[in-house]
Amino acid sequence: MSRRREAQRRPRLRQEADSFRCIHCRLDVPLSAPGTRHRNHCPNCLHSKHVDDHVPGDRASECHARMEPIAISVRGGGEWVIIHRCSGCDALSANRSAGDDNPLMLIRLATRPLASPPFPMERLAAL
Repeated sequence: MSRRREAQRRPRLRQEADSFRCIHCRLDVPLSAPGTRHRNHCPNCLHSKHVDDHVPGDRASECHARMEPIAISVRGGGEWVIIHRCSGCDALSANRSAGDDNPLMLIRLATRPLASPPFPMERLAAL
């Protein structure tokens, strides 16, 4: 058997990556992040990829579609959490914000409901 064919038959060892490429803005993102053990979103644009299924870090999802940041939630201790919606299966997930997340993007996401309320602003004057 030729060496080339023999090399093709050998299983390749999977190397653990130390970064990933953002599915939205294409930034190379390090896996380590201040404030979280399992980075799963881009600190620049806050988009993610649907890789976790039931618990953070399990990497068990088969969907792998883009997850768009849609809201911010605040936990009891004041910790900000990014809410993502999967563009493939509409699943929602809550992901801890990381210490190096873009503060402007976090604020834009948090104030989005105030920028376009579901009622005419004139109603506030009548109250």
